[in-house]
Amino acid sequence: MRMLNHPDRLLPADPNVRAVARRLLAEVEHLPIVSPHGHTDPRWYAENAAFPDPARLFVVPDHYVFRMLYSQGVPLEALGVPRRDGGATEQDGRAIWRLFAAHYHLFRGTPTRLWLDHAFATLFGLEERLGPDNADRHYDIIAEHLARDDYRPRALFERFNIEVIATTESPLDELKWHAMIRESGWGGRVVTAYRPDPVVDPAFEGFRDNLAKLGDMTGEDTFSYQGYLEAHRKRRAFFKSFGATSSDHGHPTAATFDLDPVEAEALFRRVTGNAPVSAEDAELFRGQMLTEMAAMSLDDGLVLQIHPGALRNHNGAVFARHGRDMGADVPTATDYVHALRPLLERFGNETDLTVVLFTLDETAYARELAPLAGHYPALRLGPAWWFHDSPEGMKRFREMTTETAGFYNTVGFNDDTRAFPSIPARHNVARRIDCGFLANLVCEHRLDEDEAAEVARDLAYGLAKRAYKL
Repeated sequence: MRMLNHPDRLLPADPNVRAVARRLLAEVEHLPIVSPHGHTDPRWYAENAAFPDPARLFVVPDHYVFRMLYSQGVPLEALGVPRRDGGATEQDGRAIWRLFAAHYHLFRGTPTRLWLDHAFATLFGLEERLGPDNADRHYDIIAEHLARDDYRPRALFERFNIEVIATTESPLDELKWHAMIRESGWGGRVVTAYRPDPVVDPAFEGFRDNLAKLGDMTGEDTFSYQGYLEAHRKRRAFFKSFGATSSDHGHPTAATFDLDPVEAEALFRRVTGNAPVSAEDAELFRGQMLTEMAAMSLDDGLVLQIHPGALRNHNGAVFARHGRDMGADVPTATDYVHALRPLLERFGNETDLTVVLFTLDETAYARELAPLAGHYPALRLGPAWWFHDSPEGMKRFREMTTETAGFYNTVGFNDDTRAFPSIPARHNVARRIDCGFLANLVCEHRLDEDEAAEVARDLAYGLAKRAYKL
């Protein structure tokens, strides 16, 4: 019978290189997890309630899972994905699970399959590949475990050896779950991150209403430019009081601008007025706000993360029925050299600023991103992200960035996930791929093994901890 988690999975096939990779992996496989950016729900850790059933742990919240089934004609309603209008969706966890199991073959060769198999084996002792014939058995075993106290969120947090995890919240969030975590006295470290998209993107639904709410929360006039900027400063300080060390910006492009004060004021009046906002002004304002946020980061120390290049909500019908983050975002070609120059001209040489840049456009790795990060002191490269959070994507990232940016202009790994059980699996995949890459350098006599071991520890743990000030 096939092992779901072969001990040599993802390690190089060459036996000599594999032997080195095994030794390197032994150095890092059990290091604590630093998860500096992600989207798990802080309510889980605050309330510490049992996860309701296997389907609502593995299927319903995970767009990596349900987007694949949707691509084969399975309605999201049949998978229990909530509708915006409160319309009917499947509520029977077992029925959702059976549908998932019947389509498990769709995940062959994907990173999602690696993550799921890792969780099934390490958390629940399952070694038989999921399919329609064993769906009920797997469901029952997982459900029995989830009913136990040692499978509640805090216990799993500790079992996963998570040292710190960052969630991501809007400036309009009151952070009540973070307050509850703090007041509980639990020792797990859960921090927030500042994600201002709803109040910096004029194309975001409810933008003007969001600005009004931001004003109510801060006591600032958020329909004046200076009051608006001051409101951000206040909310950033509030987020810092709950452990935030970073902000995060999910813009459609990497565009940045550095307008003079008069132009910036005029732009703000246009995007907050009653007339429809043009696409050009929306882009200009988002780019101006990245530069403003960099200036704020110099003042308050928050790391600035830019996650550009996703055309969000490509499927209008799915967005209308189910809302954001439903697996319908698609990568786009992205310019970084020209787009980032205004921000870097102003702040790129600042050693007290850290800008972590991610990409969904792999063609830019060697041509643009590695040369930029290999020069500007303020710039670091985030790991292979989202569609490229895969063994092949991680290898391409290392192969195309290391020659120019090295290892130390990157920030290690982060899992960027909503799927709690996939966190240790994703870090395990990254550690194995990095150890394999380093083992090849050792066997090619380009790196000594003691150096490779040090780099492996930094990639798995040290770089993320240092870059994100955790």
